[in-house]
Amino acid sequence: MRSVLFGLLVLTVIAITQPLNAQIRKIPAVVTDAFKYKYRNAESVEWKDKLSHFVVYFQLGGDKYEAYFKNDGTWTGSQKEITQEELPEEVMEGLDKSKYADWEIVGYFELIQPSDKTEYRLLVSKSDLNKRDLTFSKEGRLVRDKLTL
Repeated sequence: MRSVLFGLLVLTVIAITQPLNAQIRKIPAVVTDAFKYKYRNAESVEWKDKLSHFVVYFQLGGDKYEAYFKNDGTWTGSQKEITQEELPEEVMEGLDKSKYADWEIVGYFELIQPSDKTEYRLLVSKSDLNKRDLTFSKEGRLVRDKLTL
């Protein structure tokens, strides 16, 4: 009897949590079409509905990307995961001159914006609770500094 109740409990939990992984709404065709036009050769495409916008995770030429689209299909920007070697020297020099110079870098990203302006995002950490999301211009100037989880 206990194993039957346990089995029913497991099935109930699975049934309840399964819809949480589903999309809240269907991705509009105007959004998917805009993505397909911008990134024709994208692979491993996965969409997330953030209610106010859509995020698409994908791979292109072996690189990992995220792209952001408004509900009307307008592309608002992308970020590409990069390595430290791909980071401009000026950005590393900017980090070295900042108060975060001795923090561990846990993520490197190239931000691509509609204005063709490129910035670089570094996720840095001093401890499990002390993390920052830093954005640098390509010249190495710190333009944004956000606390992150």
